[in-house]
Amino acid sequence: MSDSLYSNYQRLRFDRPHPRVLRVTIDNPGKKNSIDEVMHPEMVRVWHDISYDDSVAAVILTGAGDAFCAGGNFEMVQQMVEDHEMRMKNLREARDVVYNMINCTKPIISAVRGPAVGGGLVCALMSDISIVSKTAKLIDGHTRLGLAAGDHAAIIWPLLCGMARAKYHLLMCTTITGEEAERIGLVSMAVEDSELDGKAVEIASTLADGSA
Repeated sequence: MSDSLYSNYQRLRFDRPHPRVLRVTIDNPGKKNSIDEVMHPEMVRVWHDISYDDSVAAVILTGAGDAFCAGGNFEMVQQMVEDHEMRMKNLREARDVVYNMINCTKPIISAVRGPAVGGGLVCALMSDISIVSKTAKLIDGHTRLGLAAGDHAAIIWPLLCGMARAKYHLLMCTTITGEEAERIGLVSMAVEDSELDGKAVEIASTLADGSA
């Protein structure tokens, strides 16, 4: 891994569970890895950096501790309410996270435990393979804030779980457990929490050892 490529990230940590697998860990200590003004642009540009890193063949995206990502933190949301320029900047970045993940040249595997909310859920579901703990809690949450369900939801939720279920869960902001998410087809698989990290590394390593 090129240290210079990833050394200036503040909210994302990087390690190698396999020589050609890059694990990206969302890390905002004490705040359930919620997204702040530092993390938001980092989640946009990291997929460009990974795409151009020839040493990486597959990516794991996970969260530090007992949470994947609790979505946008209250300070950032309040700034968006009060400041038009900040609101437009964050909406552009939210869009760019989705499209940069779609355009990333490396397969992305998400490993989700605990809450995955709002922008955090975007990253979990836009991954090419999504693995969740059976006890994970998935919530979109946008309509509670008076926002339309985000770009990722319009693109992928109806494809994953059908239009009727997508509209219900997105409008109601229901909490979906990992086990239920697997049942309705929203995620690739749900496993016991103790198996989550190992399963993600196993799948990423298999992809990394195969054809590019």
